[in-house]
Amino acid sequence: MESMYNLNIERAVLSAVIFDPETYEEVASMLHAKDFYLPFHAYLFNVMHELSKEEKPIVEEFLENKLRSMGKFDESAMMDILSANPITNTRAYVLDIKAKSAKRSLVKLATEIKKITIEDDLPNEEIMDLVEKKLYEITQEAISDDFRTSVEVTEAMMVEIERLKALGNTRLIGTDTGFFNLNEKTSGFGKGDLVIIAARPSMGKTALVLNMAQKAIERGEGVAFFSLEMPAEQLMMRLLSVKTGIALQSLRVGDLNEDEWKNLAQATDDVSKSKLFIDDGGYATIHHVRSKLRKIKAQHPEITMAVIDYLQLMSGESNNRSEGRQQEISDISRGLKQLARELEIPIIALSQLNRSLESRDNKRPMLSDLRESGAIEQDADIILFVYRHDVYLERLEKEKEMRAKSEGKPYKSEYTKKAEEDTELIIGKQRNGPTGTVELKFQKHLTRFVDKPKYEVVEESYVKETEFIPPV
Repeated sequence: MESMYNLNIERAVLSAVIFDPETYEEVASMLHAKDFYLPFHAYLFNVMHELSKEEKPIVEEFLENKLRSMGKFDESAMMDILSANPITNTRAYVLDIKAKSAKRSLVKLATEIKKITIEDDLPNEEIMDLVEKKLYEITQEAISDDFRTSVEVTEAMMVEIERLKALGNTRLIGTDTGFFNLNEKTSGFGKGDLVIIAARPSMGKTALVLNMAQKAIERGEGVAFFSLEMPAEQLMMRLLSVKTGIALQSLRVGDLNEDEWKNLAQATDDVSKSKLFIDDGGYATIHHVRSKLRKIKAQHPEITMAVIDYLQLMSGESNNRSEGRQQEISDISRGLKQLARELEIPIIALSQLNRSLESRDNKRPMLSDLRESGAIEQDADIILFVYRHDVYLERLEKEKEMRAKSEGKPYKSEYTKKAEEDTELIIGKQRNGPTGTVELKFQKHLTRFVDKPKYEVVEESYVKETEFIPPV
């Protein structure tokens, strides 16, 4: 059992803290009481934590008094600790205790697996989810040096405040959205946020989130992308169109000049080295997403966001069909929110909107337009709606043209297609910030969104853009 625990090392670390209380913070930042094998050692470490919170000295007399009041004092075990040989490299001893604690946790997990598999006879997916979650927790604890004492949390808070101060007026405190105007409204997507991006077809639902992913990997960050609607090759083609400025249609047919081929080759080389991970299996349950995302995040800690394209294509895990699709979506959205908090990254899920909004004169989306909206609205931290009025103008123009042709009448179109279309990114919900509208431009031939400039050049003079007038 020497590989499972070493009482001499545990005694040495506890003794080092008693004789030099200043080492407590270093030890407490890496160890939990449960990492000690001997129960008395765990009790003693907990008491050290309590004395630290109370700002009392971590010395023999105070420790003994607290342990006696709890009925946990063991004089023989305490003497063994006080007589332990002094150590200099405390960190090495602490890491050894941590490693042995992880091994014991794995042995315990193996026993639990046998119990839930044979005795409890749980469904396979439920067993795998429980095992993967526990294994992930053990892995994180083994590499983590967080103890989360009040002192440590306070220090971490001050470090974060200093970081925010250093950012000046950027207002970016979360994950960069890739759009300056959106960052100003949201301060970035927070760790653990569930972000819903919703739109009707043809609005560029997927294009917007691909833009976000592309800018993230250009910053050297990692992105996990679950594509349930299109194969990875199509996503990559769209991403390369955005990166190179080559029209998507030209990429689709390979109609490129020499310079464009060189540009494409360089962009392809850059993207191939990036931390973009795509799952395009076309089928996913919340269990599937949890399992794969935990694994890829553990392998690549640099992953700063995950994308689900899109939520309504995910399948429920319940075998009880009477629960209905709304309950399935509720389980999925709640599961994604919990996973975002667990992995401490924003999860961005695309969502459909109900068709009923098409019958309204004002087709700007609102929260009630979310398909299976109840649970999604409740679980989401941020809900964004993509709205391009030109989509409806172009559709109306085609309807007029088709009606004229069916009546045998000539028709002259008054609608002019634009290279860049005005886009409204409507913040329908933001748990920790204001709602409102962010203005973007959509470059249609590149399927790319860009920030809308506050000022545009008109006849060689700067003129502030007028407010976008809603349709009648």
